[in-house]
Amino acid sequence: MIERPILIGLTGNIATGKSVVAQMLSELGARVIDADKVAHEVMAPGAPAYDAVVDAFGPAVLAPDGTIDRGKLGGIVFRDPTALQRLEAAVHPATIAEVTLRILQATEPVVVVEAIKLIEAGLHRGYDALWVVTAPRRLQIERLVNERGLTEEDAALRVDAQPPQEEKVAVADLVLVNDGSLEALRENVRAAWSKIRGKTGDGGK
Repeated sequence: MIERPILIGLTGNIATGKSVVAQMLSELGARVIDADKVAHEVMAPGAPAYDAVVDAFGPAVLAPDGTIDRGKLGGIVFRDPTALQRLEAAVHPATIAEVTLRILQATEPVVVVEAIKLIEAGLHRGYDALWVVTAPRRLQIERLVNERGLTEEDAALRVDAQPPQEEKVAVADLVLVNDGSLEALRENVRAAWSKIRGKTGDGGK
């Protein structure tokens, strides 16, 4: 008898390392659904959220080929909380629907849904566990500068545009603090994985 998979919601603010944790979980055997990538997919021309985004922000956010220019869009929403809310209202419903479909299609015993706005979008409701990855602000900025080529000013803008990490920590079932070595993070992920996998074989005890 095949039971439904254990669902883990994985979140954390920008550049905390949640994608690194997601990759580790994938290597351990989880099905990982990147909700942020799904959000980009539903904004493609002809996809469910495309018209809603163009209606909300106008043709100024379009690239010459008609696709939504995420750089232009990001330049707007990261400087204006109201604009960010408009974007989320346009994109979240289609994203949630597609993520739900992919969960239903999964055959792995554990499914991880990774999203930076997991809690805000309500994606985590009904999941078995909520994991939050955190990191010090200085490391977030450093990673954005070194790994994504942002200026320190732009990096700080993106970090500070998000809700405080403490808000996510307050509702987490597990907090992974990513302020040390990659191997230390991997060991913590493996330990948490062992516990969650135990629940798939012993009735949740």
